[in-house]
Amino acid sequence: MTSRSLLRLALAGAVATGGILLAGLPADASKAPRTVPVRLLALNDFHGNLEPPSGSSGRMVDEHGNTVDAGGAVYVATHMKALADRNTIAVAQGDLIGATPLISAAYHDEPSVEFLGKLGLKVAAVGNHEFDEGYAELRRIMKGGCHPVDGCSPGGPWKGAAFDYVGANVLFKNRNEKTDALSALGHSGQIKKLMADWGVPALPPVSVKWMNGVPIGFIGLVTQTTPNIVTAEGIKDLKFVDEVKAANVASKLLKLVGVKAQVVLVHEGDQVTAGQSPDACSAVPGAGNRIATQVDSEVDLVLSGHSHQAYLCTVKDPAGRDRVYSQGGSFGRVITQVDLQVNVKTRDIDRASVVADNHVVTRTVTPDPDISTFVQTWKDRVAPVANRPVGTITTDITNTAAPSGESPLGNLIADAQLAATRTGGNAQIALMNPGGIRASLTHAGSPAGEGDGVVTYGEAFAVQPFNNLMQVVTLTGAQLKTLLEQQFTGGPNNQAFTKILQPSANLTYTYSQSAAWGSKVSNIQIDGAPVTDAQTIRVAANNFLVGGGDAFQAFTGGTDLWSGPLDIDAFVEHLGRANPIAPPATNRITVTG
Repeated sequence: MTSRSLLRLALAGAVATGGILLAGLPADASKAPRTVPVRLLALNDFHGNLEPPSGSSGRMVDEHGNTVDAGGAVYVATHMKALADRNTIAVAQGDLIGATPLISAAYHDEPSVEFLGKLGLKVAAVGNHEFDEGYAELRRIMKGGCHPVDGCSPGGPWKGAAFDYVGANVLFKNRNEKTDALSALGHSGQIKKLMADWGVPALPPVSVKWMNGVPIGFIGLVTQTTPNIVTAEGIKDLKFVDEVKAANVASKLLKLVGVKAQVVLVHEGDQVTAGQSPDACSAVPGAGNRIATQVDSEVDLVLSGHSHQAYLCTVKDPAGRDRVYSQGGSFGRVITQVDLQVNVKTRDIDRASVVADNHVVTRTVTPDPDISTFVQTWKDRVAPVANRPVGTITTDITNTAAPSGESPLGNLIADAQLAATRTGGNAQIALMNPGGIRASLTHAGSPAGEGDGVVTYGEAFAVQPFNNLMQVVTLTGAQLKTLLEQQFTGGPNNQAFTKILQPSANLTYTYSQSAAWGSKVSNIQIDGAPVTDAQTIRVAANNFLVGGGDAFQAFTGGTDLWSGPLDIDAFVEHLGRANPIAPPATNRITVTG
């Protein structure tokens, strides 16, 4: 019998008995324990890091204040096995895939999802990066089938994720859309009415897992800012609603079928005070804290993600009761363990019993042999692509921002994008979003043996792992001015924090830090000539930005859209064109005031 069939039977039994779930109890109720144990082991923001992440992304401050090497699938597996017991449910809080290294991304992240299944993952919230290739591709990852363009990977026909993806605040815009997202919960009149009032879910809003005869309900949530940080075309039929409101509907849904032990898995979180123990409550209250403190009091704990920080807090729910709120860093560097007791009679979590701990995934343990073989297999499969030399550099070219907000690597990428879009797209300038630059180019050779100064395809891909499409649109000078103003907070586009677009070499301008929004940018020039409000300009950018990503709404007013090569192809071509390449100067933007 499948787990879904078992869930249907269990929930049907819950409804038939007035919401009292009887499965798993001894025949003699007098001998039944008062509570039963459950252990949760949680990961978040894995981002396909099958190999140990490098640099600062592969280090973590431990509970003793020491900075240690951390992460890597072989070590995650070893630590998970050591922490798991017969009462364990493994869960995750999103961004398991997307923005991934080439070993995973080359095969549309099937290797990472397969690894997580081998790890024993049972349920995961979707993150914004689960939508990087669009809703249809996420459905393929969930359900199975070979990629519609690239076909089957070397691993053979894709069988689908071995765990449940959930997202209660992801709805179809069209209320007439058909969905199977609630198929496991049945179709009682109460459920139908609740969902009719709410909307049509594009993903299962909840997942129920049984442990020691009691059901645990998991509510999935993803940051409502997702439309601003993924490519618009892939989610055009979806809306991402307020996390708290969605969680409360999902909580009611669980209560309707008798599930009172409830856990929120949310891909939203807070920033922290740097250098703290992963077990410290170092989170600075923000978007994550709002959710953790405002979701329905029926929710017993909130496990978060998205901000890539590690913290362990106790917050108050709306009824004033303590509630655990935590996050486990990113890239497989921390596993969050939560031990709790569920009251057999009430089927609810005993809040006083909840004990949480963030375990750093150190690399001092023996690598898991089965996962070692698995990772090596995929390394071997991708090696011919990853190790191919594509260019040379004179020294490190970093994505570290100068005082102006430019970085040498950002400027290099913008130059590459302009070169790739002049012919065909008639581009005059190019702009690159800094958040799309995920690593620096280092001069030192790698263990693959390509030698110092040689850039491989794998290294270039680590810089730009999104496979965005290069596009060109026509903007007026006034629209370009608005676009550059939208880099700063305080405007109607609700920019969360200053994001300086990386400009191609022929675009220069000045901005004042102290000026009011709308008057910050001045002296815009292209090829040394001042830009007028009325002139038209062909502007190149990736399709994420052109779709209004990162709150750059002025791009959506562009006309005469042209689409060209993938951004990674533009970058690789540029790296091979002029060798060796030195870091570009960061003098395209002048800062005053």
